[in-house]
Amino acid sequence: MRSSPPPTNGSPSDWSAYLLERAPAMIAYVDTTMRYRYASPAYLAWMNMADTDIVGQRVDEVIGADLYAQIEPALTAALAGTAKVADRALRDSEGIHYAQATFSPDLDQHDAVRGVAILLADISGRRQLEARLRESERRFAQAFRYAAIGMALVLPDGRWLQVNDALCAMLGYPERELMSVTFQDITHPDDLAADLALVEKLLTGEQLSYHMEKRYLHRDGHIVHAELSASLVRDEHGEPLYFISQMQDISERKAFEDALFRERELAEVTLKSIGDAVITTDTKLIVTSLNPIAEAMTGWSSHEAVGRPMDDIFHLRDPLTRQPIPNPLIMAVSKNSIVGLTTDAILVHRNGFDSPIEDSAAPIHDHAGNVVGGVVVFHDVSETRALALKMAHLAHHDTLTGLPNRALLTSRMEFAVSVAARRNQRAALLFVDIDHFKQINDSLGHATGDTLLQEVARRVRGAVRSDDTVSRLGGDEFVVLLPHIDSAGDARDVAEKVLAACSQAVGLGPDKSPMTISFSIGISVYPDDADDAESLLRNADTAMYEAKMQGRNGYRFFNPSMNERSTARVRTEVALRKALARNELTLYYQPKVDVELGTIVGAEALLRWQVNGEDVYTPEEFVPVAEDCGLIVTIGEWALREACRQAEIWTRLYRPLSVSVNVSALQFQHTRFLDSLQAILAETKLHPTLLELEVTERTVMEGGDHIVELLHKIKALGVTLSLDDFGTGYCSLSYLKHFPVDTLKIDRAFIRDVAWDNDSAAIVSAVVTMGKGMNKQVLAEGVESMDQATFLGSVGCSQMQGFLFGKAMPAREFEERISVVDMGDPRVALD
Repeated sequence: MRSSPPPTNGSPSDWSAYLLERAPAMIAYVDTTMRYRYASPAYLAWMNMADTDIVGQRVDEVIGADLYAQIEPALTAALAGTAKVADRALRDSEGIHYAQATFSPDLDQHDAVRGVAILLADISGRRQLEARLRESERRFAQAFRYAAIGMALVLPDGRWLQVNDALCAMLGYPERELMSVTFQDITHPDDLAADLALVEKLLTGEQLSYHMEKRYLHRDGHIVHAELSASLVRDEHGEPLYFISQMQDISERKAFEDALFRERELAEVTLKSIGDAVITTDTKLIVTSLNPIAEAMTGWSSHEAVGRPMDDIFHLRDPLTRQPIPNPLIMAVSKNSIVGLTTDAILVHRNGFDSPIEDSAAPIHDHAGNVVGGVVVFHDVSETRALALKMAHLAHHDTLTGLPNRALLTSRMEFAVSVAARRNQRAALLFVDIDHFKQINDSLGHATGDTLLQEVARRVRGAVRSDDTVSRLGGDEFVVLLPHIDSAGDARDVAEKVLAACSQAVGLGPDKSPMTISFSIGISVYPDDADDAESLLRNADTAMYEAKMQGRNGYRFFNPSMNERSTARVRTEVALRKALARNELTLYYQPKVDVELGTIVGAEALLRWQVNGEDVYTPEEFVPVAEDCGLIVTIGEWALREACRQAEIWTRLYRPLSVSVNVSALQFQHTRFLDSLQAILAETKLHPTLLELEVTERTVMEGGDHIVELLHKIKALGVTLSLDDFGTGYCSLSYLKHFPVDTLKIDRAFIRDVAWDNDSAAIVSAVVTMGKGMNKQVLAEGVESMDQATFLGSVGCSQMQGFLFGKAMPAREFEERISVVDMGDPRVALD
């Protein structure tokens, strides 16, 4: 079809035809008889028929039988009313061209097919790109499958998308079996957390890739050490598609490193254990190491000496002339030969004293036989050596207990952490502290305290393994280093053995009276809780304090939240010291009533810390801190004085009312407690019979014979004694008759359920009966309902205390309550 000239003043259809002929679109139209009715120049050119007029000719006659056979099904379908799309190829002198052909039926106004419009799109370029892409994928697939190292594509959830032969061989799995598991399933449990943490950083975009050494579990069960490199592929929207992972087997290298480490460790242990001193240097005679004997004989620690010239450390003199003797290492290194023993040489210690020695020197060679340094070996030939060894021992051991001191412990901790890191093992520290040791020192004297420390050291040493280190840091603080444990449970077992070994009573004081001592132990584990020795010790100390806060006589494992509580404790201690200076502590009073008499018979003084009438801290929050930092004695003395002063005022203004004051174990065990009590009674002029001291079962039972003696002395003053929280501790009834206690306070835990629980009712009834049988007063705490009060009255317990009769209140409000009672108001027992 030949193109026509542009129309002049033509109709729109004329212009459409003109433009269509010049458009690059490849378009043709075929009627129902399969004859061409139109073909654009571009269509003719692509079909190699640019100079052919095909209008009116049948399609099969124009394009040839082969091509017609390819398009005939699509053309027939379009004539039947169904559009079709197909790719077609056309070969010419320049090669093969590809087109995408669209066959669209042309419908008249009655939806009858009157022809087919054919649209061709040249896709030769796309076909070439697809061919290159397939070739690239083929090369990648071959490189992936036959790579010398393990390679894998891994989905974000850990399932394998693709693995190569090298990875299957490295892990011992057939490909199909490996594809059925996840990478988490075959990762060593101790390495999984670290691996997943790095995976998370890739997923969040924090890192683009990561590298790590990790362990896989081979199909037959042995461990495969590998070096892993991983990166993440994302889609066009930034969503994760899969990880590309490369794994190189480094098991052989790891085995070599472990063997080398064992050799070095053996060499180091040997050097530290032999009886001779050893100093090594490089070729310039710069010191590279000293063993402990060399440290003792030269006076230089290894830390100070390493890096210094040999002549600064190793001074030899002639015993007669005192002139310097040449260092034998000079000849050994320069001549590459062993220099024999030198006799009649004097080694000058860093502190100036002399030691006659014998020495020899030799060069150190590398694997190729080259001289890379020198070593001198020498030993003391006089009694000076024994003195030096003793000095070295004293420098690293506690003089009282003979245990390693902080310096030696630090060295062993650092070594244990280093070994554990290399071997992917665990180590642990137990921080052991004697509960209330200060009070033992104050009450029984420092000589007794020293005896206790020596006995504790012996028991702890006997409770641990032979390769564990027991150290005394100072005071009553001991540390147990466990250089190798399989799990945290091993550390727990040791802690329980230590507690068991130290639980038996210790004979203390001039009369060797038995005293039960309790301990608080904090445990930290490497690498779970810390990655260095200093942090390990600090965290164990924090956990030990937590054990004290939880009631002492036990152990706690460290967890990060303890650091927050430790910081909070320090803040509380600082605030408490300021509160004492600002007089922010006050006493509240809770009524104690006798329901038979219908009157208030006394009050319990309860400590509060308030500012502007609001609680700053509860007693449960600040009293343990006060006990731990030693303020409880001062606070307790103030509370006792204030309660006595207030009771004396009420006695003068109203009538005699007793006041009860809680006394902590630390306060009760203080040597000045009895003197302080007598002074307060004299100062406030309160009659002793109106003061009641409340002590716990634990205080009485753990105090030993001197506590019983103190109770009798207090009783002799006329002061009454009450056993608080009776029934919740471990006070044996056979011991109770030996304690001069006037009142048993039934704990609120039994009162709470007494109205409906038969067991609680039976216990309370038995305590009341027993108390009366032993001529002791019985008081019920925590009475909150009429049902409880009614039951207690029915079993003979008339004295009660609890919210039913009034909460703890300020002194002024308590005075108003006394006034109401004295006016005969019957609401006193039920208000």
